[in-house]
Amino acid sequence: MTLPTTHVSFPAGAVTGESTVIAVQRLDGGRVAVVTGATPFHPLDHTWPDQPADLGVLTVDGRELAVVDCLTGAVGPDGGDLLVGADIPVRRGDEEWSWLVLHVLDTDPGDIVGRTATLTVDAGRRAALSASHSGCHLLALALNEALAPRWRKDPGRADAFGHPDFDSLAMASSVMDTEASTDTYRLGKSLKKKGFTADATEEFPALADALPALTEAVNQRLAAWVAADAPVRIDVPGPELTARRQWHCELPEGAAQIFCGGTHLHHLGELAELRTELRLSEDGSELVAVTRPKRA
Repeated sequence: MTLPTTHVSFPAGAVTGESTVIAVQRLDGGRVAVVTGATPFHPLDHTWPDQPADLGVLTVDGRELAVVDCLTGAVGPDGGDLLVGADIPVRRGDEEWSWLVLHVLDTDPGDIVGRTATLTVDAGRRAALSASHSGCHLLALALNEALAPRWRKDPGRADAFGHPDFDSLAMASSVMDTEASTDTYRLGKSLKKKGFTADATEEFPALADALPALTEAVNQRLAAWVAADAPVRIDVPGPELTARRQWHCELPEGAAQIFCGGTHLHHLGELAELRTELRLSEDGSELVAVTRPKRA
C-alpha cells in the first residue's frame, strides 16, 4: 500500500470539508478505516495521546456513515501494510513514512474508493476539547510562574516568559476530555537533580503546605488572561498531518508559544472562566493539576 500523507485543516479550526476517499482498510474488531486525501478530523496521536479523537460523520453519495473513532495510521517506506496506533514503530513525522488520518466506522461502507466524501466533525465536542487543550497550555505557563522560586539552579529549559519550564521538565502525562485537562508531574530524584525542591526552606513551606497559596496564585493568573481575551492561533508550516505546529497566544505579558498538534480556541474570551485544582498524590511523588474551562 502506498498512500500520500493526509492533509489536515483542523489547525485552523475547520469542522467540515470535502475530499476523495483514497483507501478503505479493515481493522481488528470488525471496524473499517476510511482514508481521504484531506480531512478536518483530528486523530488520536499515537506518540502523545493527550487529546481524544474527533467524532462525526462521513457522507458519501447521500449515505451518512458515523465516525466512531479517529486514529493515526502509517505506511512504511517499503509501501507495506497499514499500521495503526501502538503498532507504528516510529515517532510521528518520520519523513520516510506516510502518515494517515483514519476515520473509523463500525459499519461496512461498501465500495467508496474514488468517491467524494463530505466530512463533518461533531463541532460541540471539538469546541469542548479545544477549550480543555488551550486551558492545559495556560495552566502550564501559570504553574511555571508560580513554582519559579522553588528552583535552586537554572534547569536549562525556560518557557516563553523565561520561567523554568516545570511543565515540560516534570511532565508524566497530560490527558484532556470535554470537561477538563489533567496534567500529572513527577516530583522525583531526576527533577530534584535539575534543581527543583518540594521541601521546606527558609524562603517557603513544603510544597504540600504551599498548595492552597499556589493554587490561588495560578487561578488569579488564569482569570487575568481570560479577562484579557487574548487571541490564539496555530502557526502551521504546511498542511500535512506531520507538520510541526505551534500554539501561539498573545497574552498581556507577551507572546507565548508551545509546540502542539492539537486543536484550540481562537481567543480566550470564548471562556467565561478557567480554574485549576492542584493536589499531591498520596505518596507525594506526583503533583496533579485538573484544569476546568467554563465556556462563555
